[in-house]
Amino acid sequence: MGQSLSQLYVHLTFGTKYRKALIKPIWEKQLHAYLAGILKNYESPAIIINSVPDHIHILFRLSKNYALAKVVEEVKK
Repeated sequence: MGQSLSQLYVHLTFGTKYRKALIKPIWEKQLHAYLAGILKNYESPAIIINSVPDHIHILFRLSKNYALAKVVEEVKK
């Protein structure tokens, strides 16, 4: 029997608490690198990460070894 292969891409968007403008431009680069590192630890590589002062967008490929809920929980911690 043949092997089934799939790749799931997730566009995750979440905001800061009370949608306050907490993400300063001077922190963006470090924040994006930190989030990419968390995703890498969960075998879910980031394709692109972008943010504005009150929310973040992340496009990543979901690992087959971890549930989406667990990956999102760790990213948002």
